[in-house]
Order: sequence, then structure tokens, then C-alpha cells
Amino acid sequence: MSAVLVVDDDSAIRTVVAQALRRAGHDVVTAASLADLDRALAIAVPDVLITDVILPDGDGIDHLATITARHPSLPLIVLSAQNTLTTAVRANTAGAYEYLPKPFDLDDLTRAVAGAVARTAPDLDTGPAEDPAIPLIGRSPAMQDVYRVIARVVSNDLTVLISGESGTGKELVARAIHDLGARRAAPFVAINMAAIPRELIEAELFGHERGAFTGAAQRNAGRFEQAAGGTLFLDEIGDMPMEAQTRLLRVLQSGEFTTVGGARTIRTDVRIVAATNRDLGLLVASGQFREDLFYRLNVVPITLPALRDRRQDVPLLARHFLDHAAAQGLPRRQLSSAALATLAAYDWPGNVRELENAMRRLAVLARDDVIGDSALAEFIGGGGSVADHHDRDIGAAVRQLIDRIAGERPGALDDGTLYARVIGDVERPLIEAVLARHGGNQLRAARALGINRNTLRKRLDSLGIDPGADDEAGGEGDGLR
Repeated sequence: MSAVLVVDDDSAIRTVVAQALRRAGHDVVTAASLADLDRALAIAVPDVLITDVILPDGDGIDHLATITARHPSLPLIVLSAQNTLTTAVRANTAGAYEYLPKPFDLDDLTRAVAGAVARTAPDLDTGPAEDPAIPLIGRSPAMQDVYRVIARVVSNDLTVLISGESGTGKELVARAIHDLGARRAAPFVAINMAAIPRELIEAELFGHERGAFTGAAQRNAGRFEQAAGGTLFLDEIGDMPMEAQTRLLRVLQSGEFTTVGGARTIRTDVRIVAATNRDLGLLVASGQFREDLFYRLNVVPITLPALRDRRQDVPLLARHFLDHAAAQGLPRRQLSSAALATLAAYDWPGNVRELENAMRRLAVLARDDVIGDSALAEFIGGGGSVADHHDRDIGAAVRQLIDRIAGERPGALDDGTLYARVIGDVERPLIEAVLARHGGNQLRAARALGINRNTLRKRLDSLGIDPGADDEAGGEGDGLR
């Protein structure tokens, strides 16, 4: 039986956690403050320590340095309602075996305790932790997962592959990994593969000698040399041409390269972080991306969620962007609760980048200091009418549906069934929405759809839709009955 010490000033959390861990076979002692924690450790050192961050008499993470100095092999698990990247990094830097944001899943905590018991915690760096302003914002569960991975990779040089839709903040994640890591004093150099002509990519990456090609009037250092000692961020890696992929693979394997037109071997010392908005697995399957390079890059994968998949972060991001705009001298604006709810309900096909641009546009062009729900239409979706926004939303939904069908099996888009499948998927929500709009009255719904009511009934039966009450006494008298 393993001994676990649980420290939290919330008695309900202490009780629930203690009950769950006891059911898992652990002996549990609880404490409500740092003073209680120290007294418990003076009596007996547990196998695992679980602590909250904000306690009545101090900061739990700050206190970990004292604890680990006395008990360097004690595994630490940090719980926190301050669900920010900085908190996750502070916990990891202080030597925490695991960091769990509140609210947490008891099963996740139980598994973390079991893992901590099964191994000895690594040597801990108890030096002062920096607290930089990292522009990654969000407290949703999806972002907490991202923070936890970042916190684990900042202390090493493992290659990271960041995937996610355009505008989700892939370069921000790359910069956070650099700025929080041991290479932060060295350069962070970014190169966008999609923005460079194919014939120039190798010269951009590895540099070139004078006369290496027409127009090469002098020697130029490439991005690998420019990033020496620091981090090289390879953005849109999925757009890299095959010949450049081959040379990049050799560099990752050997750590050496030569400039274009050069003969001298140059030893590279950079951390590689790559990013893509494309599915590299599909590119590998179609022969457009080297499988061996994919595995070299995909050592630590980080998948950034689309903004529509973390809607609870939208109000926090919107306020942040408005505050940032005001700090740059633009008028200070605020959003009403209804406006924030509307922003959260919008799908944001351009993700965080689109939201940031919308808030800057709002800061410049809004007529009132407090923006209500009705005033948002001209600022979201690039401006324009509400109908324009709906058209864009429908178009995005159809594209997502086609992507889903394409991913189900090879050749799904080439078997002649795509039209029927898309129409079939759209038909059901269309009929359900029209029925709901007319209170279940099939006569009125059929008229709105422009079809015979008998046809509507057949479609209801075929799709398995329960129409609910059919009010045929609607006074329509148009002969459809």
C-alpha cells in the first residue's frame, strides 16, 4: 500500500480525492495548508505528494523547492485552477511528475499516482523559474493538454512537430518552446516553406557560396547557420519539395550540412520545431512526403485545437486582443455579455488569427465604447452581412464534411457517391429544422420545402425522423391533404 499526501484548502476536493485514492488501494493523509504539509512531512514522508498551488499561507509550487531539497526522490503532482501555460511550466520546472488543471478527472489523477509510485522522480532543478509573458491564452481542456506537452519539452532538445489549422497559433507554440527553454538566449529563426520558391529553398536553409548560381554575388548564411545555438522553426513543412526533404533528412541524421556550391562541412547545433496545417500522414501515403523524414520530425507531436473546438476560450482571447489594441494606442472597447456569447457561437474558420483581426477592426471602427450583440455583424467574418457570414459557415461545414468522407477510406471521393452522401447528410438537419420551425406541422413544413406532403412523409420514414405532433387543422386548405 502506497502512502499519498494530498494538500488542498478545499475540503470537498480533499475528501473526493482521498476517497478515490483509497478505493485504488492507497493510504491517504490530507492537509489544508503549507504549514500542515510541513508538519505531515516531519512525521512521515509519503510515496507521492499531491498539492494545490494557491494555499492560505503561500504558493504550493514555490514551496516545492524546499521540499525537493529535503526529499529529492519524492514524486510531486501539482493541481491548479490557474490553468495557464505559465503555471504548467512552473510546475514542470519545479520538478513536478505531473500537472493536472482543475477541474480534473479522478481517473487521470489515479493513473498519475500509480505512475509516480512505479518510478523514481528525476533529479530536479530547483533554481529560479522565469515567468515570461507567453502569448498563449486559453483555459479550455484542449489547451491544457497543449500546455502540459510544452512544459515537458522545454527542458530538452527533442524535435517537435506542431499540427493544426491555419491561424491556430503554431508559431506562438514554437516561440514558447524556445523562450522557455535553455536556448532562449540564442536566435529563434523561422522559415515558411510555402512562401519560398522551390528552387531557392535549399539556399535559404543551408546558405550559398558566391557564384553558386546566377545572381549569387556573395556568400549568404542559411537559416541553419543563422539559428546556431537556438531554434529553427520550419513552418508549413508539408509544402517542402521532395528534393529539399531528402537533404533536410540527411542534416537531421548527421547534424552536418554544406552550403549550396560549397565543399566545407558545417556542424549544426539547432533545435528543430516544425509545423504544418496539412495531414502529413496522408502526404506520406500519397508519396508527397518522405516517411523517414516524417518520423524524424514527429518525435514529440503537438496538435493545436481549432478555435471552434475550444469556444470557452473565445471571450478570454477577445478581451486580451482588445486590451492589446488599447495598449497600442487604439480606442479602448468592451464587449457586452451577449456579444461575447455571439463571438463564442461563431465558428471562426480563420481561428485565433481571425478573432484577433476582428477585434482590431472593432477597436478602430466601432461607434460605441461598449459593443453589443447587434453591432458585431460588420466585424466578424471579415465584415459584410450576416448572410455572408452564414454562407461562409455553410461552405466551411461542407468542406469539413468532404474532408471527413475522404478520410474514411481510400478512393471515397472517386466512387461516384459523393453528391448523394453530401446531400443525404444535409437533408436530415434541413428537414428537422424546418419541422421545428413550424411546430411539427407537416403541411406547413412541406410547403416551406416546396415538396408534396406525401413526399415529406416518405422522407421522414426513410430518414427515421419522428415528426412529433402533426397539426393538420392549421387552416391551410391548399389541397395537399
